[in-house]
Amino acid sequence: MATVQDPKSRPNRRRYLEALARMSPEDKLRKAFELTSFCRALLAAGLASTFPGLSEEERRRLYLVRLDRCHNKTF
Repeated sequence: MATVQDPKSRPNRRRYLEALARMSPEDKLRKAFELTSFCRALLAAGLASTFPGLSEEERRRLYLVRLDRCHNKTF
């Protein structure tokens, strides 16, 4: 069976995996929380710039709908 080649160049992948291997489990968990927080803030900022006319309440509802739409879609 032929293996599928990744068409995307990933020059820093090895360094990334080495950095992860050096991290303690606590550090990995902390980093996961940081990335989650960053992604949620990015989503909120994106919605605010895409839908500037929405009220805070409407934007919050849209945020929750979009967040729910992507929740656990990677598993």
